[in-house]
Amino acid sequence: MRRVSRLIIAMCLGSFVMIIIYFQSNLKTVLPQGSERARGSRKSVRSPLQTLYATDPMDLSPLHLMHQSRRELLQDACREHTHKRRVLIPDDLKHVIVDDLHGLLYCYVPKVACTNWKRVLLVLTDESGNLRDPLQIPANEAHAPGRLRTLSEYSAPEINRRLRGYLKFLFVREPFERLVSAYRNKFTRSYNTAFHRRYGTRIIARHRHEPSPEALERGDDVSFAEFVRYLVDPGTRREEPFNEHWERAHTLCHPCLIGYDVVGKYEKLHEDAAYVLKLAGVDGDVSFPSLAGSTRTTGDMAADFFKSISPEYQKKLYDLYGMDFLLFNYSTPAYLQLT
Repeated sequence: MRRVSRLIIAMCLGSFVMIIIYFQSNLKTVLPQGSERARGSRKSVRSPLQTLYATDPMDLSPLHLMHQSRRELLQDACREHTHKRRVLIPDDLKHVIVDDLHGLLYCYVPKVACTNWKRVLLVLTDESGNLRDPLQIPANEAHAPGRLRTLSEYSAPEINRRLRGYLKFLFVREPFERLVSAYRNKFTRSYNTAFHRRYGTRIIARHRHEPSPEALERGDDVSFAEFVRYLVDPGTRREEPFNEHWERAHTLCHPCLIGYDVVGKYEKLHEDAAYVLKLAGVDGDVSFPSLAGSTRTTGDMAADFFKSISPEYQKKLYDLYGMDFLLFNYSTPAYLQLT
């Protein structure tokens, strides 16, 4: 009898150990996969999304409350100004970059520090651990196709799983400052010959009275007024979608279809970027790069450019970009003559 009892006890203990091993192995599968550096950098097993929404109401910081307010303002604006909802399609998600190691979805908007955000995400998603300093990554490499995966590349079930479980964020900018920044970068820099030939020649052909043969061939002296006329011309978008550098932020990122958890602002770039990195638990591993202040487009610069635009075309342009002003809570610029 004693031998039987011992055998039964031994079998029970063996089963208990097997159960523990089973649950431990299953627990490991839900933790982020990746390099030792990436795994070691996570300060807790909570995802960034859980960290954002699990904050004790008594411990809410002014920064956390500000982001909560931005999120709610966006939700209210979507309810007020969009009445037809539709289903997301893969084409809507081409600008949403995926970081599976840290549970992040980032919708990039050109001319809103997206080069530096792509550099940061290349560091975060580098499983080899060789990339550590975002500024060591050349800009052309940060934008190279295939370096970062976008949400459009996944199956519908995988898209839905990431939309439900990952922290979704985007960064936006005062719409007309962003527009002037795009114009300055793409049409006033001598090295941007691809944009001059692709867009400049077409703009000059359609919106300049009696253009010279050289201008029609080179397309490198587009004025801001000509650029504005090109944007508000209904025929422009009938032919093809806007280039991403001057496409509206809401058209690129679909904020009323994708419930973004963090709406960062270019005007508070470093504060908001640090907030996202802290939520991801990587603030001790990577820092957001500083901007070159001498070349960035400011509100005063934008006001100077708009002096060459008639009130009629100011109104047309504001109507075109009005949804970005509304959704992201930007005031109508004081320099506009809309009445």
